[in-house]
Amino acid sequence: MPGRRSTADGADLRTQLLDAALACFVRQGIAATSLRDIASEAGVTPALVHYYFGDKAQLQQAVVAERLMPVVAQMREPVAQAGDDVAALVAGFVHGVGNVVARHPWLPTLWVREILCEGGALRDAMIGQVGPLLPKMMAGRFAAAQQQGKLNPDLDPRLLMVSLVGLTLFPLASAPIWRLLFGADDIDFDELRRHTLVLLDRGLELEHAE
Repeated sequence: MPGRRSTADGADLRTQLLDAALACFVRQGIAATSLRDIASEAGVTPALVHYYFGDKAQLQQAVVAERLMPVVAQMREPVAQAGDDVAALVAGFVHGVGNVVARHPWLPTLWVREILCEGGALRDAMIGQVGPLLPKMMAGRFAAAQQQGKLNPDLDPRLLMVSLVGLTLFPLASAPIWRLLFGADDIDFDELRRHTLVLLDRGLELEHAE
């Protein structure tokens, strides 16, 4: 049993353990990660992990609440500020995802491994916690814009949200592959965001000279 610690020391160690858990989850997956792995990553004993979080399920819940959900809130902020303008809403989402991934590069890998893949440990959290905060909220905003005649009536607002995720998180998650395939190390987050917004705004149309 660990000895007494000051509140500050306890908070620092708890943060260290959450960071270690997140690193292990991203590197090897949640299912394959044990509390012993997390303790090793943090440079502490497994008893300390048990002391602060009890078991792996409680630690996973803490990672979702204190690491994943704040990131979702950061993505939601520029969207919430966009008002009723569809272009601003789309741009807010694209820029929001890019900015968040620049600060938290672990997000695309965790998204693919634990949400997209069948049996991913965070799929329920995505549907129950993340979904209402961002994807469902945006789909509702698109539907409202469509009713007001501000959005193409042939689009499905739900699939528009799916398309936006596919044009943002997927390219970021697969960046190591396409950068190697195309020799595209020159493409950074800003260029990727610019390309995505141009594609959404103008599609594949050619600019005709006057």
